[in-house]
Amino acid sequence: MSFAEVIGHTKQLAILRSALSAARLHHAYLFIGPDGIGKRTAAIAVAKAIHCEENTDDFCGICVNCARISDGNHPDVRVIQPLLDKKEISIQQIREIERELSFRSFSGRHKIAVIDPATLMNLSAQNALLKTLEEPPADSVIVLIAPNSGGLLPTVRSRCVRLSFSPLGRHEVAAYLDSQTVTMCNDSKSLAAMSMGSIGLALKLKKEKLFERRRDWAKTLTSLRPGDYHSAMAAAEDLGEDRDGTLSFLGWAESWYRDVLVYQATHRSDELVNLDMLAEIERQAATINLDRLHLAMQKASSAAAGIQRNLNRRMILEDLLFTVAGEQ
Repeated sequence: MSFAEVIGHTKQLAILRSALSAARLHHAYLFIGPDGIGKRTAAIAVAKAIHCEENTDDFCGICVNCARISDGNHPDVRVIQPLLDKKEISIQQIREIERELSFRSFSGRHKIAVIDPATLMNLSAQNALLKTLEEPPADSVIVLIAPNSGGLLPTVRSRCVRLSFSPLGRHEVAAYLDSQTVTMCNDSKSLAAMSMGSIGLALKLKKEKLFERRRDWAKTLTSLRPGDYHSAMAAAEDLGEDRDGTLSFLGWAESWYRDVLVYQATHRSDELVNLDMLAEIERQAATINLDRLHLAMQKASSAAAGIQRNLNRRMILEDLLFTVAGEQ
């Protein structure tokens, strides 16, 4: 494998390769963009290009160093993420990586630390990292990966070179799915549309059977009749059984109402996320008024944020579904 085989992000990779060839890599980068679109892949590609035994300013993917980086056991390349039983990256983890970066490189090249997702660093961890960003050890590169910069301290953001990564094209995601030895879905185009430019999300959708569950969710939303709050309460209880399932539903619900809104406005299907459910979207678009549609979409988005803050799942879902079942 090489940079040429990394899917998408041509401009971002060109910037990084130019810095590599000129030996002018910055000591800290912030890769911003939606989850699952290849930000960590780009960071690991840079690490391999630095340490590859076969290529200069590129990587072969098969030499000892490339293989060790892929396996996560290269002494000069570390990926920091929450520990298995934790929800955040702690100050202890940051102090450990700072200590490692201060040592001489085993290979005589750059030491690399990839923090993913950087927004899960607690405030103590971010403040601890700030000192390293201000006084970076020689020949070290830190890459922060995040879906957005909102959870990072301004002082942390200001000391990094920011590269924004956009969602991949549908054709790129579909081509990747088609290239897999095990067929991911009978219709890779539909799955690619659902992924919203994220290969990671496409794989997750299939693995967790969310692709199939959407039809049950759509039936739940479209079957609620005006004033049928009893059914809305029952649906909220069912959908709120577990946190991850609730978040999956809400993420999908936002995409559903976005599709209905797009179809109401354009009567076109080429930009729909739930492309394979066009008939259901047409029916919903014909029956829901614009104000209620906007409100439902807003409620779905704010509901997900509430679940992330560990608010009561059933109450949040009832608020959304009561809006859907509200009197016309």
